[in-house]
Amino acid sequence: MTQRPFRSALYIPGSKDRALDKARSLAVDAILFDLEDAVAPDEKVNARATLKAALAEGGYGPRYKIVRINGLDTEWGRADAEAVRDMAADAVLLPKVNSAADIDALAAITGDLPIWAMMETPLGVINAASIAAHPKLEGFVLGTNDLAKDLNTRKSERREPLLYALEACLLAARAYGKIALDGVYNAFKDDEGLAAECEQGRDMGFDGKTLIHPAQVEITNRAFGPSEAEIDLAKRQIAAFEEAEKNGQGVAVLDGRIVENLHIVTARATLAKAAAIAELESQ
Repeated sequence: MTQRPFRSALYIPGSKDRALDKARSLAVDAILFDLEDAVAPDEKVNARATLKAALAEGGYGPRYKIVRINGLDTEWGRADAEAVRDMAADAVLLPKVNSAADIDALAAITGDLPIWAMMETPLGVINAASIAAHPKLEGFVLGTNDLAKDLNTRKSERREPLLYALEACLLAARAYGKIALDGVYNAFKDDEGLAAECEQGRDMGFDGKTLIHPAQVEITNRAFGPSEAEIDLAKRQIAAFEEAEKNGQGVAVLDGRIVENLHIVTARATLAKAAAIAELESQ
């Protein structure tokens, strides 16, 4: 899973036929079909049937299909989990995960379906490592809006109040080989702000970003995919290192910088990701 592109993951209401259809043509790596926040209480039951029919119809190509259910502590959660178990989805996303026990409770209903966790509570962040270690857990989705609310933070352009939480979840995900997706950027018409937050998330090490509007896809894909300069550097690093090895040397020098084996691991991962993106976009 860590080799699969997850640059962009767009939330789509599970109750809206038009949105579900449009998602089939969007250049996103993953779709978060939402039965929770994007669905009004009186539409919850109908949304399950609507989403199940859309997924059964197919047409979503290589996009990774994740269904966010309501929490198991709500009146809709268990029925959502039972419904998702029988949908043509790739994974289920559980909101407000506080501990590994929450993953256990969902797995008892959904069986072998991979589980993703919304990391959006203080307790969830504190328990991030044990949650990431769960064998059914496939990835984290950062719920930065809910987290900011619970922490009583003020808005900050560089998200300073959230940095500890973001880094704690990212460290936990990396420790156990899980995917980590950054939270949403609310101002969907602010391209400059989105680009800056994408760059911040990419610099931190996130695999991609969750989105609330199709207009955010292009910027996000560009930020979380390898640039031409990064691909070129990776190729030249590998070539230089292989040449050094032929000469019996353990390190190479490229552009005035030392190139060691650890740089080659990163370079090969960059090329593998670029190849995976190219394959995904060709389908």
